Amino acid sequence: MPKYSFMLNGKKVDVDAPSDLSVLWALRDKLGVTGPKYGCGINVCKACTSHLDGQEFNPCVTNVEDVAGRKVTTIEGLADGDVLHPVQQAWLEQDVAQCGFCQPGQIMAAVALLKRTKNPTDADIDAIENVCRCGTYFRVRTAIKSAAAKMAASPATTKVVSGSAVPVTTAGASLPTTGATATAAVTGAVALGAAAVVKAMGEQGSAEPA
Repeated sequence: MPKYSFMLNGKKVDVDAPSDLSVLWALRDKLGVTGPKYGCGINVCKACTSHLDGQEFNPCVTNVEDVAGRKVTTIEGLADGDVLHPVQQAWLEQDVAQCGFCQPGQIMAAVALLKRTKNPTDADIDAIENVCRCGTYFRVRTAIKSAAAKMAASPATTKVVSGSAVPVTTAGASLPTTGATATAAVTGAVALGAAAVVKAMGEQGSAEPA
């Protein structure tokens, strides 16, 4: 079986897989990276949105052979240790997430938007095609505008990590009281939210993959 190597969240990884295996399943099943979610598998819901060489892409419709030698960044690689990306921080401050299932993809799409447009309009934000199952679009818009304002106000406090701007020193952006890393806090909250939904649906006789 072929072996493909690429950079994942700043570290080199090797994957033994058929050339036509989607990057999403390589991430989730072979590398244990579960931030990108499976929702449709046909690039419609965009729950799996991640970054490839700093640009947003959808792993569900990208073959693993197409990322060989390139840089893949998922929600797990967005924070810089205990320092959240401004978009992640805004997501928490604006209480965007409900079930949490689609939030990793939405955050990655928002980061990509702010790389293209420093001061996005409502139309720019509305053009994001990521589906929110809970309909929190108004909070998404507020969070993106909040993150844009913070990034514009403190351009000197950001650096580039895996193609994304990350704050170096931002008041209130770290999580010193919990002892948990920023990635653990954000992905953990997402996992808890998704687990609650799965449990509730299971009680009704149906469930979705986490």
